[in-house]
Amino acid sequence: MTRGLTKPKPLEPEVLPPAPEWIDRLAWLMERSIPIGRWKIGLDGIIGLVPGLGDLIGVAISGLIVAAGVRAGLPRSAIARMVANVAVDGIIGAVPFLGDVFDVAFKANTRNVEIYREALRGERSRSKDSLFVTGVVLAFAALLAIPILVIVLLLRQL
Repeated sequence: MTRGLTKPKPLEPEVLPPAPEWIDRLAWLMERSIPIGRWKIGLDGIIGLVPGLGDLIGVAISGLIVAAGVRAGLPRSAIARMVANVAVDGIIGAVPFLGDVFDVAFKANTRNVEIYREALRGERSRSKDSLFVTGVVLAFAALLAIPILVIVLLLRQL
């Protein structure tokens, strides 16, 4: 090999840059900043009460954590898992009332910060993340197919 053209060594865990502190603060603000008895909710639970727009704003804010993961160079499987978490949170969260309860319990931002940190340390299973994302895509496809199937069956009855 020629001098100066050696392949760079991967960073050791203690040399890895830490996750930005703002992603922790954002997840806390959106999901755990408001104590209500023994539970903690965040602004996401309150913003989500505004029909349509609230869930869209929550998804956009959650996208900031995903974008930080992209900028940090996290593996695609981890980014896909983070996007799937945001999609699940946004789509189910859009269902009136039950979606808001789900939104408070699911805590996609906290999950995504955990994924971010584990991926940064190289502790994420790419195959598990890919399998999860595939399951989410198939579940959403099935949910979309059901009304289409019902419509087709009803039209055949006419």
